[in-house]
Amino acid sequence: MNGLDNKVALITGAKGGLGTSVTEAFLAAGATVVGSSRSIQASDFPHPHFRPIAAELSTMDAARSLADAVVAQFGRIDVLVHVVGGFAGGKPVAETEDATLERMLDLNLRSAFNISRAVIPHMRQQGAGRIVAVASRAAVEPQALVGAYGASKAAMLALMRTLALENQDLGITVNVVLPGTMDTAQNRAGDPKADFSKWIPPAKVASTILWLASDGVSHVSGAAIPVYGRAL
Repeated sequence: MNGLDNKVALITGAKGGLGTSVTEAFLAAGATVVGSSRSIQASDFPHPHFRPIAAELSTMDAARSLADAVVAQFGRIDVLVHVVGGFAGGKPVAETEDATLERMLDLNLRSAFNISRAVIPHMRQQGAGRIVAVASRAAVEPQALVGAYGASKAAMLALMRTLALENQDLGITVNVVLPGTMDTAQNRAGDPKADFSKWIPPAKVASTILWLASDGVSHVSGAAIPVYGRAL
């Protein structure tokens, strides 16, 4: 069901706790994967169908260069998986610095806005495509002390739902996954006394993303799918 043979997938944020699992899942499903992050190389994923392109998405020019490079090399972009994001928290909104707000907007909203604007024209020209973005449970369930993070993820969710409406005429689906706390080394280090058994493994989030990218899910678009594990 999830076979992606002959599909070209661009995965932003292809390294890291979730990005690594997503990249490995798509390679195992038969896709040609172009993995992008600020620092990435072929040795990160020693697979014949993996191609690295180092890039950052803070500007539209950088995002367009990335998308154009993928199309120049492979002729198309069948799937965009946008994993890029960041977290900051620990202070109430009234005490949150401008720099924290700008960082959250850059990582969680502007990067998604830029890469979507860069990729969608190619998908519209080819008449098909799948876009899956990673938001957060905080996008739909606000929490204290993470106002900038939650607001930026909620804005990204609204953006993706808008893209689903704008591109449904050409069979382009746009969906979002909403992970709860993921069981990554970084999260364990940040909260060593937590009950890790309730955290969602990144591989489970990756499998949901893979499902949304498959041909058999053309009927699902504009969805925000919770992936919370046992922490309901």
